[in-house]
This record gives sequence, structure tokens and C-alpha cells, in this order.
Amino acid sequence: MAKMKDIVAVDLFCGAGGLTHGLLKSKIKVVAGFDIDEHCKYPYEKNNPGAIFYKKDISELKKSELEALYPKNCIKLLAGCAPCQPFSTYSQGRDSSIDKKWPLLYSFSRLIRETLPEIVTMENVPDVTKHKVYHDFVGELEKLGYNIWADKVYCPDYGVPQVRKRHVLLASRVSGISLIPATTPKHKHLTVSDTIKSLPKIPAGGKDLKDPLHISAGLSELNLKRIKASQPGGNWKDWPEELLAECHKKESGRTYVSVYSRMEWDKPSPTITTQCYGFGNGRFGHPDQHRALSLREAALLQSFPKTYQFIEKGKSISISTIGRLIGNAVPVKLGTAIGKSITEHIKEIK
Repeated sequence: MAKMKDIVAVDLFCGAGGLTHGLLKSKIKVVAGFDIDEHCKYPYEKNNPGAIFYKKDISELKKSELEALYPKNCIKLLAGCAPCQPFSTYSQGRDSSIDKKWPLLYSFSRLIRETLPEIVTMENVPDVTKHKVYHDFVGELEKLGYNIWADKVYCPDYGVPQVRKRHVLLASRVSGISLIPATTPKHKHLTVSDTIKSLPKIPAGGKDLKDPLHISAGLSELNLKRIKASQPGGNWKDWPEELLAECHKKESGRTYVSVYSRMEWDKPSPTITTQCYGFGNGRFGHPDQHRALSLREAALLQSFPKTYQFIEKGKSISISTIGRLIGNAVPVKLGTAIGKSITEHIKEIK
């Protein structure tokens, strides 16, 4: 029986390495990651042996540069999660049609057309399907002869302890391809308790001396009073009148309740965003400690291993910078499911 060729991946828009780490866990070799954020370099290379970080805008990435990264006689995988802000519900209400990030999906499409990798995967927010750029991307893949599977994925079904929904696309020039079936039945979905309850207690603005990433943002005196008045799964409507923000007293703000809330121990967390460290930025209050999520807790809820390092030892931590890296990441376990789908697909055609 012929030996299966190695699957070798390049990760565009790699961030801190969530997708790359998942692919590595599924036995796919990843040789390179591209991103324009220099803060991604340390966590990407430190936690993903063999993968080299390149600080580069992929709109400037040339065919020859990309092809040179793949060894001969491998099965080429080109992976990418183009920045999702233009497609996100958080962008509704502003004109994102001129956002500089829009053309990046076209750049991804160009690189596919020029290099014709055997396998392509793309991950984004579900609302990406509402936009012309996505349908142009899919149309280009179809013209190039790719078999395509694309659908909305509920991340708890694949072991991610947060109610994150993502659009995943898999494309193969070899044969039909699809995502593997759910790995975690509904009654076994991981919860906040399963994921972070064992971590040491810390106060707002405090940190764990043994794990520098287990650090939380400080709270103002007013917000400390607010979180003490908050209930798991509740919202600011639980507060006494004197703690309400002026915007919540207005008719226009009364229906916006997805902020200033504690998470619940026995459920998956809300979707982890780039501002998950802020109590007022979403449902990111700790279930019983008077603070918002720590960076380590957010990383664990994104299914990063507890040992994943985001900053060099001894360097000062910017909560906003690392929070952005964590929130922007593809959940590692979703990346693993994508990787296993690809390896199983290749095994089937041998």
C-alpha cells in the first residue's frame, strides 16, 4: 500500500495560532503562518514547533513566496480566517463596505487560484454568507474545480466550552469533503465550571503569581458595586436604580441587555470576543468572583491548552493586546476538528 503523502499547511491570518495549533494536534504539519500583527509572533512560534511566523499583509504575498514554503510531493493545505469585523453583527449600523479588511478574502482567493492547493479551509462569522465577497470566493473555488462543504458550526459540539457559532468551509480538488460529525453530544457540552473553576481566586485588578496570564482588569468603584449586584445569567436590570447607567434609563437602551452580566457555571460561556476582559463589554463577569474574566480563563474558554504562552517570561502584560489575540483566535478544538476532517478525507481517497 502506497504511503500517504504528508499534508502540509500554511495558515493565512494566523493570529496567535489557534487554528495552527488545532491542525498540529490533528497530525497536520504547519510550516508557516502569516499575519500583520507583530504581537502574534511569540505565541505563534513558541507554541507551534516547526511553524514560522511571517509578518506580512497577504495582499502582498506572491505566488512564488507561497509555493516555496511547501515541500515537494506533499498535499498542500491553504488555511485562513480573514478578519471577521466587516462581516460581524458588531459592525451593523456602520458602513463597513469601505473597510480595508474586505479585500482580504479576495487576496485569499487569488492565492488559491495561483497555487491550486489540494485542500482549502476558511473559517469566519456566520454572517459572512450575507456578503458578495463570500459568494465571489465560493464561486471562484467552484470554477477551479473544488468540491465544497460549507455550513454553520456550533462550537460546543466539538468540545469548545462557549456558545460560539462559526461558518466553516472545506474545499478539496481531490473529491467530496465534509466536516467530521460532532465529537461532543449535547449532554456532554463543556461548561464554564468544567473549564475554569479550578483556577486560583484573584481579585479585580489582581493576578496569580504562578501564572502571569491569570490576570484580570481592574474595576472602578461603581462597576465593583454593579458586579456585586449582578446574578449569574442576569443583567443590569437586576441592579438597584442608583447603579444604572444613564443609557439604560433611556427607552433606546432598555432592550440592550447583553452587557454587565455574570457567566453561569453550568453552561458554556458566551462567545469570547477581543474585549472579553471587560465586565461592561459583554457577559464576561466571573460567576462568583467580583471581576471579569482573566486572560487565562478567556484562553481556556477558547480551548487553548493551559500551558499556551502568549508573552515572553518577564515581559509586562498588556491586557488589551493579549485579549485581542485570544478573542480573534480560532478555537483550538474547532481547528482540531477541521484538521481531523482533512486527514480523514485524505485517508478515504487512498
